[in-house]
Amino acid sequence: MDERLSQLLAHVVEDFIATGEPVGSQSLVNDHGLDVSSATVRNWFGELEDLGYVTQPHTSGGRIPTEKGYQFYVDTLMGRRPLGRKDRNEIEQAAQGAQDGERRLKAMAKVAATGVGVAVVLGMNEADTFYTGLTQLFSQPEFSESQHLMSLGSMLDRLDELLTRARGQRFDAPAILVGSQCPFGSMCGSVLLTLPDGSLAGIFGPMRMDYRSAIAYLEAMRDLSSI
Repeated sequence: MDERLSQLLAHVVEDFIATGEPVGSQSLVNDHGLDVSSATVRNWFGELEDLGYVTQPHTSGGRIPTEKGYQFYVDTLMGRRPLGRKDRNEIEQAAQGAQDGERRLKAMAKVAATGVGVAVVLGMNEADTFYTGLTQLFSQPEFSESQHLMSLGSMLDRLDELLTRARGQRFDAPAILVGSQCPFGSMCGSVLLTLPDGSLAGIFGPMRMDYRSAIAYLEAMRDLSSI
């Protein structure tokens, strides 16, 4: 993919993650100071659609990323972003206020769930599963339809099984699994990381989730898990 389409796709993904609304050509020109017309952006949208990276959910609306678009973004275009000072202080305080390793992980997971706005799950020991952030997860617009909500509920009923399967792999660096690759369902995206004690930490939400923040929180949990 050439640079102009790569940059346009990055803008579409990041704007859609931020707003949850399809991204229009004029808003891209205005918000990102693009030195082209909105008509040119619409032509580029057509190229991205032909390549399978974006789709148009409504005839007169903007574009949203497809699973292929998200995957290309996280694999190729997404940069890293460390936690801000306030967020770092909050997760450090959660870690320092816990009395043992298990409580420390759970306290940090709660901070991460609030920070990213989705759910955090921990697979500890043999079969000890902990999750938090369901309120944030269920409030995401992607799960407002009853069918999608039921699918998510069914997944949560099998969470122990899904985590046991995921723990069969080791994720020494944060692994982003999107859509059909995500262990929590094809509507979702996730970031998984194996912690120093062998526990598995995962952050998951809709495919439209802030993967950069998720990575930053998981890396902080790893670094602070044994203080």
